[in-house]
Order: sequence, then C-alpha cells, then structure tokens
Amino acid sequence: MVEVSSADVTAEYTTARAELLATPGLLGAARRKELVALTDSWLSALFKAAGGATVGGALVAVGGFGRRELAPGSDLDLILLHPVNADLDAVTAVADRLWYPVWDTGIRLDHSVRAPAQARRLAAQDLKVMLGLLDARTVAGDEALTRGVRESVLADWRAFSKDRLPELHRSVQKRTDRSGELAHLLEPDLKESHGGLRDVSALRAIAASWITDASVGSLTEAHSLLLDARDALHLATGRSSDRLLQQEQPAVAHALGYQDADQMLRAVSQAGRAIAFASDTTWHRVLRLTERSSTNRVVVATRRLRPAGTGERSPLAEGVVVQGGEAVLASGARPELDPVLILRAAAAAAQAGLRLAPHAVERLATRSAPLPEPWPAQARDSLVSLLGAGRSALPVWEALDQAGVWTRLLPSWEVIRSAPQRNPVHQYTVDRHLVETAVAAATHAREVARPDLLLVGALLHDVGKGRSGDHTEVGMRLVSDIAPRLGYDDDDTETLVRMVEHHLLLPEVATRRDLDDPATVAAVAAAVRTPDFLDLLHALTEADAAATGPAAWSDWKKALIDDLVLRTRSVLAGQVVPAPPRTTTAQRALAAAMTAADAEGVQVLMESNPDSAMATVVVAAPDRTGLLSVVAGVLALHRLQVRAAQVDTVTTERGARAVQVWSVLPHYGEPPAVDRLREDITRALGGSLDVRGRLAVRELAYSGGKEAAPPRVDLVPGASQRATVVEVRAHDIPGLLHRVAGAIAAIEGSIVAARVATLGSEVVDVFYVVEPDGTHLTAEREERLRSAALAELTAVPMTDSN
Repeated sequence: MVEVSSADVTAEYTTARAELLATPGLLGAARRKELVALTDSWLSALFKAAGGATVGGALVAVGGFGRRELAPGSDLDLILLHPVNADLDAVTAVADRLWYPVWDTGIRLDHSVRAPAQARRLAAQDLKVMLGLLDARTVAGDEALTRGVRESVLADWRAFSKDRLPELHRSVQKRTDRSGELAHLLEPDLKESHGGLRDVSALRAIAASWITDASVGSLTEAHSLLLDARDALHLATGRSSDRLLQQEQPAVAHALGYQDADQMLRAVSQAGRAIAFASDTTWHRVLRLTERSSTNRVVVATRRLRPAGTGERSPLAEGVVVQGGEAVLASGARPELDPVLILRAAAAAAQAGLRLAPHAVERLATRSAPLPEPWPAQARDSLVSLLGAGRSALPVWEALDQAGVWTRLLPSWEVIRSAPQRNPVHQYTVDRHLVETAVAAATHAREVARPDLLLVGALLHDVGKGRSGDHTEVGMRLVSDIAPRLGYDDDDTETLVRMVEHHLLLPEVATRRDLDDPATVAAVAAAVRTPDFLDLLHALTEADAAATGPAAWSDWKKALIDDLVLRTRSVLAGQVVPAPPRTTTAQRALAAAMTAADAEGVQVLMESNPDSAMATVVVAAPDRTGLLSVVAGVLALHRLQVRAAQVDTVTTERGARAVQVWSVLPHYGEPPAVDRLREDITRALGGSLDVRGRLAVRELAYSGGKEAAPPRVDLVPGASQRATVVEVRAHDIPGLLHRVAGAIAAIEGSIVAARVATLGSEVVDVFYVVEPDGTHLTAEREERLRSAALAELTAVPMTDSN
C-alpha cells in the first residue's frame, strides 16, 4: 500500500477546491455541502498522514465549519483533542504536521490543541469558546472524545445559562452598536450586522440552553439566503469580507439570479428583518425569564416579594394591558369589532416603553377589522402617538411590519418596504429612513405649532421613492391621496403635501446659495409663506438629516440652515435684520490692516472651531483674475476640503486687495501651518509652484476610473439679483474647485461667492459670477463659461510623465 504524502493530498485538494468553486450552476447549499465534504476528506487524510490515530486524538471542527456552513473565504476553526494521558511531544508533532499544510494553502486557520478537561475549562471561562464547542463535530479520529467534550460543554451551558445568556446578550448589543441593523443598511455586514448570521448562531445557542424556544426552524429560508449571499460575495471579490459593499452588489445579484442589485438587496433586507425580529423577540423573552429566575431566588429567600412577570394584568389603554413586561390584549378585547385597537395598542405599548407581545401582534394582524376611510380621529391620534414615542416606537413598528400591518394600513408602504437607496449619504433603506425621521422629529415636537403634522410629514416625506419619476413630485401626489384617507382636512392635507414638496428646500438653499443675496431669502420666504410652516420645515430638515447618516449633517450645515431660517423669519415678519457678519472681528481687522507697505504681499489667517473639525482660512492678496482658483488649488494640495468661499474686495491707496474667507475641513489629521499656506500661495501666484501639475499627479493616483454619469454645468436663472449663478455637479476629484475656478477666470469672469457641497463621492458646487464691471454675465460669456468648465471637468489629467 502506497502512503500518500500531506503535500500530495493538499495539492489535490487545492485543485479540486478551485474547480468546485468555479463550477457553474453549483450554488448555495449544494456547493457548501460539496465544499465541506471535500475539506473534511482532505483534513482526514492530513490527520492520518500526521499520525493522529497514534495519539488517540480527534480532529474537531467548531463554529461555522462545525455547522457545515463553510464559505469560499471562511477560515477553518479546528481543535486537536487528545486523551489526558497522551504523550504531549507526540501530540505537538501531530499538530505541526496538521497545521502547516493548511497554512501552505493560504486558508486562514484558527487552531488549538486541547485535552477534554482543558477544553471544558476554557469554555467555562470564554463565551466564544463555549459557543464554538456547542457546534463541535468530528472530522477525523475518536468520535467518543469529541462527543464527551460536546456533551459536557452542553451540560455546563444549560446549567449556567441564566448567567451566561445575559453575557451573550451584551455581546449582541455591542455588535449591533458597532455594525448596525442588516435589514436597514445599504451596505450591511452579512455576518456581524443585527439580523445577520451571528444572530442565527446566537438563537441556536438559546435553543440549546432550554431556557425558551428560539424558533430557529422558521428562519431556514432567511438564513440560507444570507449564506448564499456571503458565498457569492466571497467568490465575486476573492476576499473573505462579509460586508456587502455597493460596488460588489451587482455581481452578487447576478450570481444569485436576481434581476438587479436592488432586487437582491431588498431580499437580503427582508431576510435580515425576519432574523432580527426573531432575535429581538427571543431575547426579550430570555431576559424576562432570567430576571424572573433571579427574582424568584430572592423571593424564596425572603418569602415577602411576589416574582416579577406573574399573571397579574395592569390596564394600559382601552383593550390593552401589561402582563409580564409586555403589552397584551385584555381578555375582553375584540379586534374584529374594534378596528382602532391595533393602532391604540401600538401607541400604548410604545408610549409605555414596552413591546407588543407576539401573540397580541398575531391576533391584531389577523383578526382586526379594516379601518374605515377616512380614519376616525382616534386612529389618527394613535398613529401620531406611536410616532411621538421616539425610539421606543421602533420595536413596536417593526413587530407590526413583520406581521404585514403597515402595508395594509398604508398601501403605499409596500413599494418602499426594504427598498434600497442609491445615494451615498443614506445609510438606511427607504422605509427605515422614514421611521427614523419620524423618531427624530419627535424630539422637535414642542418647537412647532402642529406636532402631529410634523410627525406624519416626517413619516411620508420620501414616500415617493422606489417609483419612476422625481420622488418629490411622486410623493406629493401620493400624500395628496394618503392624507385625506388618514382623516386630514383640506388645509392639513395641503400642509403635508407642501412639506413633501419643500423637504429639501432649506438644506439645498443654505448650502448652495449666497444667503447675503436678497433674492435667496425672498425665494425661500415666498415658498414657505408662514412662520408656522417655516418651523415645520426647519424641524423636518434636522430630523431628516439625523435619520440619513453622518455625512448629511455637520455644525457648518446647521449654522447655515439656522442663519437662513433666521433671515427668512425676519422677511416673513416684515423686518429687515442685518445679516450676521461672515467674518470674525479678527478677520475684519486683518482686512483693515492692509497698508501700502504690505499691499504686494499675501496674508493668511486661520481660526479653528473648538466645537468641530471645521476651520476658517482668511486669505488677503492683491486682487487679480484667477486668485480664487490659485488659493483653491493650494488648499487642495494641503488636503483641505472646501465647504464655502466668500470673496470681498478692500480698496487701499495702492490698489484693490481681495479678502477671501474659506470654510475648510481637513481630509484627515490637523490643518497645515499658516506659514506653509502663505508660502505656497505666494509661490503659486509667482509661478514657481505648479499647482495644476501637482494636483494632476494626485488625481491619477486617486481615481479608480471615470464616473458613470457625465458632469453638468447649469445656469440658475433668477437665483441672484447681483450675479449669475452657476451650478456644477461632478464626481469628486482633487482640485475640482481649482479647475472650475480656473475655467471661470479664463473667460474673465469674477467669482464673488461660492458654495461647495460634497455628498459622498459627488460634489455640487455653486458659483456667483459677474462680468469684469460687476454686472451679470452676458449670454455670450455664459456659453463660454459653460464650455470652458465642462472642458476642464472632462479633461484627462496631464503630468510630465504623460
């Protein structure tokens, strides 16, 4: 009989594994089964070649490999178990002959060598080890050795589960805080996010504890989909990452047979929702039971206190009571005769910070009578009360969503449920974004005259997404139909429709228009009409940003919006209030200090903001065409992201000097020294610093390819009384502002103000441009500007090496 070497079996395995993973049509569970069988066979051969039988050991798979959930990029979690009386030197030699061939393949290996008692002791100390051993199975060697460890660990888990389960729950909470909720993220982690694969493993552990039923069997389809998606992701990227990034989603969708990435992401979202809901419901039950057990021990000792969670019921609302820490239906409740009960129960539970009991949700979802249309006032008030409960509304909303309640009560909800958003600033699916916006709006309820309209408007402001056409226009049509069905009269319906129409007004104007221009504030005042509506829009804007993601809000953006609201309120009141100065006292002193002695030089001042990473850079220099382009380029070289620019001119005895005020944000780290900025601006103006060439080198290194959509340069008629407004939309590249400002200088236009907004990888830059004599651009110069700017934005960066 010819002995086969470890190298030979490893080479055969590597080849067979590559062929298996490349086999077309072999997908999902079938491929995982083949991969596990192939890997088991290889490891068994290695175990035999390493002399594992001679030490009486067992090669044991734990964790995901133990559950036979091996993905293309998974690591191998292995334990070499050995009898307590084994020769340790011989065991070490076997382990070396096992592990090195695995390492040679490049497959990641998590390995250990343990005697049974050691494994049990470590499991008692380390929750991760405990959970891994619950899924232990023998790959090769002595099955009795593995079975003994698995049974002893399982017995310990059941004996101490009342203490260990709260520890597991804390780890689940930390993971959720770190990785978010899979169902509502646009780039979820299939394993770590709440509702992901780790939560299914946690539910298995709960079921094994015998504390309560975890209903893992009902999640088979959702679990399989996430496993399939992870497999496809590993194959598409060639990496072991479990985060489903947007650029990888089309390939994963194709591999799984979906029409497009959106369809695939919606299915993944719904799978995550099912797992997360089962997890939340099970953990709520587990914590109640473990707390009850702890209370019972105290009661037995003192004989005075009743145990928590007994059969006693406390009234909560009409037809709703509290029992065992949950909101349940009263014994006489009749949802089939009381159509408002479903919303009344939801509102009562959320306001009390409770969950709706699963059996209450099931009964309300299946037996409730249809709500009449228009809704009665009590139903509408209950919806508002639910939304106004803040974050405690989320588990109640989700429970009813899982039962299909919202798609029945709000038919437009079906289209946006679990719908992804292809917008770089958004982190949630459309439906979760709307609920999160309503939750955030609840914190502003006392700032508006009609908090009910604020909450409902927040819930519906993006309801037009997921359909063809502009989502604002579609949303206005939908809300004009939804609001009367909810029981709102004509005036309130008009207000809700206008909230949808103008929900982007304040942030777009504040960040893209010159607030010092009278036409800007006049246009906003004409749109909002009344102070009460302005308050609604202001609160909605802040709630919308809070529910969008970190990129949607900043101290700088808040300050601009607050400034715009203040100015608009003054116009609505018929008052003329001086605009807050755009420069600080120190900055104005710098401008005033320009004397004939320094009229030829460049001066720079920088002020940091103690409350944010934003900084203000003031540059004073002799006025000349193209100055803004040069300064923008130098700021870009120093990795300062420009958020706004304001230009003023100071006249001295020796001529005009430009004073530029820049709001900047360091790309990373600390801002550069003022002396460095002054020196580089001086060199660039003198021609000894090639700003354009330096930026081109960076752009070549920075760009991974051309953007899908071409850049746009648009003129905005009537947006300003004092200048021509030019709006540029393009993919972000280093020095983009330098390029566009240079194009404007090339056609002899003068920039008097600029607003710069970066949304993920996209920018929206707005320039206020005038003729050399300070008037609006002529039609001929407008066309030259548009052509020059587009030429700059589409030009291939050129360096000396090109």
